[in-house]
Amino acid sequence: MDINHLTMTIKEQKSIALIAHDGKKQDMLNWCETNKEILKKHKLCGTGTTARVITDRVGIPVKGYNSGPLGGDQQIGAKIVEGKIDMIIFFSDPLAAQPHDPDVKALLRIAQVYDIPIANNIATADFLIHSSYMDKEYVHEIENFKNTVKNRAETVV
Repeated sequence: MDINHLTMTIKEQKSIALIAHDGKKQDMLNWCETNKEILKKHKLCGTGTTARVITDRVGIPVKGYNSGPLGGDQQIGAKIVEGKIDMIIFFSDPLAAQPHDPDVKALLRIAQVYDIPIANNIATADFLIHSSYMDKEYVHEIENFKNTVKNRAETVV
């Protein structure tokens, strides 16, 4: 067994986080409507308003967390750490300043640490949702960061 890596499994039914900044919520709604039949097969969650408007306007259930500026991004990040989020669709607005930008960066970092697929625009989201991996289990190796941190701590003088 390789102690420097962990085997992670993303099951056939994915847990997908849906997040959109205010300037991208309509894009998210349109994208969800277009991909409604695929999304209905999976467990969906999202931050505050995004989850609510998808549920109300698209008609697919999305478990809501807090709004991003009120800790929703951090809640999604915690679910990644717990192994309860498999993928993130996050339509961010690159032209608008976000008061919770540190939270957004922390979410993106934790997704990278846990090797979680993340799309931040429609094209990438389309590639992910239409991938052959959406209909089957996906097993992959990730770096064992706990072991990496432990090794670093042992080598500090």
